[in-house]
Amino acid sequence: MKTANVPSLRVTPELRKAAESVLKNGESLSSFVAESLTLQIRHRRARRDFIARGQASRHAAREAGEYCSADDVLRELDAVLAQAETPSAN
Repeated sequence: MKTANVPSLRVTPELRKAAESVLKNGESLSSFVAESLTLQIRHRRARRDFIARGQASRHAAREAGEYCSADDVLRELDAVLAQAETPSAN
């Protein structure tokens, strides 16, 4: 696999020291930055996909006429929580 360069990153000396202070044994600053970039990409994709699923669900619920308000959902969740907190008669 061919590799490509990521643009140079200018940081304060304090940020560089902080990054170096958490490197694992044998880990380079470059590998730390590459791993951080990979994790941030994964996080942003997951967030984007989560929002897209929520919007699609909202659209489908409105189209079907089965849309519940946040207040209704919270009331139902409060009732479930109250029931779960009530000691059972065993």
